[in-house]
Amino acid sequence: MKIDPLNVTFEPLAGSTFTNLIRLFAQNHFKIDVIGIPRAVYSTVMSLILAPFSIDEKISFNKQIKNTVIDKAPIFIIGHWRSGTTYLHNLITQDKNFAYPTTFQTVTPGVFLRFEKLIKPIVASSLPPKRPEDDVDLGVDLPQEEEYAMGNLSPYSFYNGWCFPRNMEFYNKFVCMEDVPKKTLEEWKRMYIYLLKKVTLYRNGKQLVLKNPANTGRVKLLLEMFPNAKFIHIYRNPYHLYLSMMRFMRIVIPLYCVQKLPKVEEIERLMMDLYAKMHRKYFNERRFIPEGNLVEVRYEDFIKHPLEETKRIYAELNIKGFEASKEAFRKY
Repeated sequence: MKIDPLNVTFEPLAGSTFTNLIRLFAQNHFKIDVIGIPRAVYSTVMSLILAPFSIDEKISFNKQIKNTVIDKAPIFIIGHWRSGTTYLHNLITQDKNFAYPTTFQTVTPGVFLRFEKLIKPIVASSLPPKRPEDDVDLGVDLPQEEEYAMGNLSPYSFYNGWCFPRNMEFYNKFVCMEDVPKKTLEEWKRMYIYLLKKVTLYRNGKQLVLKNPANTGRVKLLLEMFPNAKFIHIYRNPYHLYLSMMRFMRIVIPLYCVQKLPKVEEIERLMMDLYAKMHRKYFNERRFIPEGNLVEVRYEDFIKHPLEETKRIYAELNIKGFEASKEAFRKY
């Protein structure tokens, strides 16, 4: 894996709240390698620029966000990275009855309510038109996984391990939330609910469809917060997934990191370890999902027959609106 230290605009830390960025640096004992200095400087400058806007937005909307009620439990799309979660998310959210966090909202989660018109064009200009790992469209208004937003709001997100790869094993713990202090877990839950309330407020109360592979290891935790949540688990042939995931990590981690990369073999070990842990936890916890609130989708079937599989998802989860959105699904 090669790192271009001057390629700084893809660095997710740049949208972090300044308080969170300092916490992350401190959590990693301010160990920034030479190759990561440009990205660390860029992230610090951007975070400082956004700080007054973030403070203003929090003062203006904090009470309204906290009073927002999520009366329609979210639909969680789960499954390991490279299992088709993005395609499934993009397809289902063609149904306009649903809401979702956008790329802009996850990149700059502290400012999207009050300063969207001002800041969104800046974010748009910094994004490539396609995701570098798979040529999928990447736009500020397209659906995105909220794990990125959590990484910019708290130091307890999976993706922080890609920015600070020396500590990757530590950040992987926040997928399954095992061996995590109760205080940390409670902070994560508060921040997660706060984020989802903020998106719900922005979307005028629409039901959220959330795609987040890290949530595969958090089913019981999510049910504690949303007892009536529905889950779509998409899974893929593990051998094909392994090859796709290793290619993905070889491309993306060098775009995120502010530290020297570990050897590929170490990244592979950590990835395989997490794969096993999150699936063991999922298989153990899916029994807690109420009957009728879980559907399993095989990636290979979904790719071959996306409309038929989407119709099955709606039927098994008792979601209304498939026929009304069928043409939008077909067009996508």
